[in-house]
Amino acid sequence: MSPTNPIRVLLADDQTLVRAAFAMLVESARDMEVVAQAGTGAEAVELARSERADLVVMDIRMPELDGIEATRLIAADDDLAGVKVLVLTTYDTDEHIMEALRAGASGFLVKDTRPADLLAAIRTVAAGESLLSPGPTSRLIARVLSTPQVPPPNGAGGPSVLTDRERQVLTLVARGLNNTEIAEALGLSPLTAKTHVSRIMSKLSARDRAQLVIVAYESGLVTPGEG
Repeated sequence: MSPTNPIRVLLADDQTLVRAAFAMLVESARDMEVVAQAGTGAEAVELARSERADLVVMDIRMPELDGIEATRLIAADDDLAGVKVLVLTTYDTDEHIMEALRAGASGFLVKDTRPADLLAAIRTVAAGESLLSPGPTSRLIARVLSTPQVPPPNGAGGPSVLTDRERQVLTLVARGLNNTEIAEALGLSPLTAKTHVSRIMSKLSARDRAQLVIVAYESGLVTPGEG
């Protein structure tokens, strides 16, 4: 996005002061703007539809409808297919983060993150990438996915539908590597790595890389704690 076509951000948090602080930060960036603010999950879903936001910064814990259910409703709405959700939590060990990722969120961020990192996260997710830092994500997955609870997104059938090369790529995605790092690890060009990731997402009916990570762990392709 450019200053002439800024990232349209919807802020959803039940704490007015937190929303105000985030709004000031987002508005300070030339390439993004706050189009609306929501105090509940229900308001977030409604405003996502009415304001056509590019990205929702979604607090997990909110009244009426929590951030997880709000994310699920947004992800399930075909008219909101282009809307990305970045969930916020107080701690990076919040067990609800994985539920939010399963629901369709593109990543998560802790509330006490540095301002510059929040802006970078918004740009990353709005660009179609997932915010999955290897450290917190691997710790979270190891804890929450020790006993799988649900099948892969949309009953996609898991890695069995993939080629050997695609399974290799999926394994590296699950370990937090980006396309350039995957290309280096497998001796591919970045474009080829990106193409593999896109095909994997299509075959597994996954919205983004966050759901690919879930598929990889819940199918047993990658084991929690694996290096």
